[in-house]
Order: sequence, then structure tokens, then C-alpha cells
Amino acid sequence: MLKGIPTILSPELLKVLDEMGHTDEITIADGNFPGHSFGKPVIRLDGHGVPEILDAILQVFPLDTYPNKNGEIDPPCTLMALEPNDVGKVQTPIWDEYKNIVKKYDDRGADAFQEINKWKFYDQTHEKSTCVIMSTETAIYANIILRKGVVIN
Repeated sequence: MLKGIPTILSPELLKVLDEMGHTDEITIADGNFPGHSFGKPVIRLDGHGVPEILDAILQVFPLDTYPNKNGEIDPPCTLMALEPNDVGKVQTPIWDEYKNIVKKYDDRGADAFQEINKWKFYDQTHEKSTCVIMSTETAIYANIILRKGVVIN
């Protein structure tokens, strides 16, 4: 046991988070996400929802604040956008939870987010995520990618 570390963060997950460097990404996935299909390590946190996982991770994980190689600031939190057939039919109140959680740890709050379509989200997970954290979250469109920033003391 360690002091000050959220107990939801397993030793396996803490090791991954610690080994990640600046601009590395991690995907936190809902129960419908095909996490085992990407050829990435998968850490299962069954019995937990994405909001509580996100909150625990952000206690130890800085979000990226630096510009990309083109000098532009990309939001460090990426959500899977609604599919066209779901627009106007499906609600995503969990996104508001995420924005409130991020605001606790990062002054940008909602400005730290961007949305990309499902297929780009899958591609980004495949190409850039260090691992996929699988939850048993039942909300749909509850997947989120986080890009790691720099720890500044």
C-alpha cells in the first residue's frame, strides 16, 4: 500500500502511467469498446466506471499543455463523437462529468476536450495509446483518450 495513491490505480496501471512520457496517450474505455482488438496491453478495471477511473488517473497524471509539432495546441482529452445516426437521439451526460473532473485538475476544463469520429478514435487508440483501460462503464460514447503532459515541480 502507498499513501496518497487512489486505491483504484492498480500496481500494473501505476507502472504504465509512470513509464509513459510526454505526449504518450492512454485510452479509458467503456464496456462496449473492443479494447482487446488493438494489439495493445489491456488493463481491466471491472466493476468501475470511467468517471472514477478518470478522476483517479488525473490525481497523478498531468495533461499535455504544449503545442504540437505545427505549433498548435491540441486538446489533451479526446472523446468519441456521436455517430451521425445518433445525433439528436443519444445523450452524453457523462461528457459533462468528464469536463467537471478535468476542471478539478486542469484550469482548461471543457477547453481541454476535442471530439473525433469513431473510426479516427479507433485509429488513434491503435496508433498512439500505450494501453487500453477496460472498464465496465455502461454509458455509451464514454470512451476517452488522454495525452500525457509534463510534471513541473
